[in-house]
Order: sequence, then structure tokens, then C-alpha cells
Amino acid sequence: MTTAAESPTDTPRIIGFHAHVYFNAETLELARQLCEQAASLFPLKMGRIHQKPVGPHPDWSCQLAFKPELFGQFIPWLALNRKGLVVFIHPITGNDLVDHRDRAMWMGAVRPLDLSVLPEETPHYSF
Repeated sequence: MTTAAESPTDTPRIIGFHAHVYFNAETLELARQLCEQAASLFPLKMGRIHQKPVGPHPDWSCQLAFKPELFGQFIPWLALNRKGLVVFIHPITGNDLVDHRDRAMWMGAVRPLDLSVLPEETPHYSF
């Protein structure tokens, strides 16, 4: 739904998505299996398995980067296969702060992000 201040022509273009799978020491292998399975089934990029909080993320995480065309197939699969892991999903539009703060979706418990580390300008991402 668009607001009076935002017309359909003002809506930013989504160039991709990130799904961040959160885990801890006890769920590390479960997260690794999930991310590796996703990377083997879908044309996406699996990032490193971070065993510490990175960037705005409060927990250990692994990033799955994918193109918008994959959303309709990948997100339902992720919802059905996450095995209780928390997943944070956000679009990439060119504004990291707004994408993480205002345009994000969660599977599982919402976790507090450290938004102070995010620039409004997005670095270049490749998919």
C-alpha cells in the first residue's frame, strides 16, 4: 500500500534480498546444514558462517543473498525448513538503514538490531 507521500513511481527498485539465518553454538550445525541445503537447491549466494555478531546483527549468522525473482520459491521453502531458527529478511534498494529498519521481515522471534552501524547508502552488492 502506498502512502500519500509515496507514489508507485517513487517506490525504490529492489535489486535483491538478504536472508540472515541466526544461530548460536548449539544450533550451529543446524544452521550450516540449512544454508548449505539452500545454496544447493537455489541459485543464491551463501555467505560465511559468522560465529560472532557481525554488523547490525545481534547473533551469529549466515547470509543468503538472492535475486528478487527467487523470492516466491525460496522464502516459502525457508519458512518450511528453518527448523525453529530465526531468519531476518530484508530487501536491497540502495538504503541499508531503511531496508533493515522499515522494510524487513522476520521468521521467528524479532531480535534487536544495532542500526547505528548502518549507512543510508548501500555498498554495491552482486548476485
